[in-house]
Amino acid sequence: MFELTGNPSVGSVEVKTTSNRGHSPEEIADLALSKILVVGETAPPAIRDQAIAYRAGIKNVLVYYMNKMAQSERTTIWALMRQQGHEDVAEIIRRL
Repeated sequence: MFELTGNPSVGSVEVKTTSNRGHSPEEIADLALSKILVVGETAPPAIRDQAIAYRAGIKNVLVYYMNKMAQSERTTIWALMRQQGHEDVAEIIRRL
């Protein structure tokens, strides 16, 4: 027979919601950063300040590329709508 020993854990769960919209690239970047980089409150001030500055730089990069991804996805959807003869819908998507 098998016997399970130990204390399995899934860690903490964080939920962020919006109302009548999706999450912005900035909000998603914050969610990603909470998993990528944690700045300890007890870290020495110089190290903590450097980590916070690094985190801000990483957030800027994430937001930049998420905006590019969203633009690229809209371009793909625009092209598909045009190919299928939905010029009116394609024009709405292009203006987003």
